[in-house]
Amino acid sequence: MNDTDSKVDEYFRNAKQWSKEMEELREVVLQCDLKEELKWRAPCYTYQGSNIAMIGGFKEYFCLSFFKGALLKDSKGVLVKQGENSRSARIVKFADAAEVTKLAATVKRYLREAIEVEKSGLKVESVPAGEIAIPEELQAAWNEDREFEKAFKSLTPGRQRAYVMHFAAAKQSRTRNSRIEKYRERIIDGKGINDCVCGLSKRMPGCDGSHKFA
Repeated sequence: MNDTDSKVDEYFRNAKQWSKEMEELREVVLQCDLKEELKWRAPCYTYQGSNIAMIGGFKEYFCLSFFKGALLKDSKGVLVKQGENSRSARIVKFADAAEVTKLAATVKRYLREAIEVEKSGLKVESVPAGEIAIPEELQAAWNEDREFEKAFKSLTPGRQRAYVMHFAAAKQSRTRNSRIEKYRERIIDGKGINDCVCGLSKRMPGCDGSHKFA
């Protein structure tokens, strides 16, 4: 199967780092009957509409991220958490094209296992009471933009909770993505979802609607 996306072609052409190496990884992934799409500004691979994995490039490495990597057996011990709070996702890191070649068979085996996990309906254990599950769309956005993740986690717990609840309340993935993009700059600026951004509120830092009458 060679179900590619022209937007992903452009992504690899414009990548400032790891362009050729990520394309080699792409060729491995595409041998596993997955559909290629550009999501969260990065190549994402789906099976019958469900997210399986995505490719990303960072300063010190490039990687293949498995959305439900925590459920994979990881017989080769190559999966790692990308962040300390990653509950579901796991990544395989690569430092060069030679590592892609070396791990190609393992990657394909893991991808096929991930497809079977999706078919079975298995889900990662829900978070403990009092915690809020991070939507996979938000985790994916963090994976592709570390500054965005850093800004989000620098917010007060209450502000983080309000954003997560707002994003997670959307029933469709597309809507969750659009909400994340809508508030991206506000989050980077250190503002909460209900904070004033115009400077007119008389109840700072909250918004009291004063901008509507300016």
